[in-house]
Amino acid sequence: MSLVDGFDPSGVRVGIVGLGGIGHHHAERLESLGADLVGGMDVDADARERFIHRFDAQGFEDPGELYDIVDAVLVTTPNRFHEEYAVSALEWGLDVMLEKPLAHSLESAQRIADAARDADGICMVGFNNRFAAPVEVIKHYQDEGRFGDVSHVEANFIRRRGVPGRGSWFTSKEVAGGGSLIDIGVHAIDLALYFLDFPEIVEVSGVARSEFGGRDDYTYIDMWGDDSGPGDFDVDDSVSAFIRTADGTTVSLEAAWATNRPANNDFFVRGTDAGAHFDRGSGDLTIYENGVGGGHHLTDTDVETRDVDTHRAEQATFLEAVATGVEPSRNTIDQALAVQRVIDGIYRSTESGAAVRLDE
Repeated sequence: MSLVDGFDPSGVRVGIVGLGGIGHHHAERLESLGADLVGGMDVDADARERFIHRFDAQGFEDPGELYDIVDAVLVTTPNRFHEEYAVSALEWGLDVMLEKPLAHSLESAQRIADAARDADGICMVGFNNRFAAPVEVIKHYQDEGRFGDVSHVEANFIRRRGVPGRGSWFTSKEVAGGGSLIDIGVHAIDLALYFLDFPEIVEVSGVARSEFGGRDDYTYIDMWGDDSGPGDFDVDDSVSAFIRTADGTTVSLEAAWATNRPANNDFFVRGTDAGAHFDRGSGDLTIYENGVGGGHHLTDTDVETRDVDTHRAEQATFLEAVATGVEPSRNTIDQALAVQRVIDGIYRSTESGAAVRLDE
């Protein structure tokens, strides 16, 4: 038996839909938490065999056979198939944790959200970066009022050369719905809106570019999977965007799989009384504020935070929600839909060459 925050997750029967790399990543963390990982589903026979061998669990081609023996499922398929499996699991009466993004398109995301609202089960979306220790500290300080009014968030998720293998589903617009924006930019948008308490978005302006993935004359430092070459790349590899909200708060976004600059994982939270900077990669966190006595005395405080397996912490929250039947207050379907609307707005702004209103 393994206890997580006072409850025993071994009583929760969990299955995984989508048995690729991220599916195995989640399965390993379910094992470490002591959950009852009873089976997995994938349309690919080799993926099923690898899963069965590695985790000593059942493997299925038919999702209904998996749904019949579990209380909850994690959906870790490519984006285009999120709707199919999330909706069917919710209609089956199961609790669902769905990997980010919510879907490959806004229309598909809306259908998932509608199904979740009509379902009896819980639906949680996998924005694991919210569980990082620096993020927890920033939100705690924010709730204490230490920052005053937070007015702007600068969000960066930039790789110098981190394009997935060209020809993988990540680089197919039909399957993924987009490239760097919907893959890693989604995390940056989610964290920024989380720090702003998910305000109403008024306007989005952005440009999603494809400058490197379609070329063979550039070196890729961190490419994973088989590379089929530039002809199998039809998505964006970087994006720059600006988001304006109804209450006057703003977000500036930079995300990239590839760019001619150093990698950057920095987030800056600016408030009227204090601010924060954290590096999503290293976990370093610094608080900037007036010192004792105010005036011209300023204080920069480095905050020590512990290492956290964010996927494991996210799963613990989901398993507790399944065990108690209490809907989690973060990583909700409505928050994920808000993020998806911003992504859709940035892509529409790119196409039109103008800012896009989201409040009309």
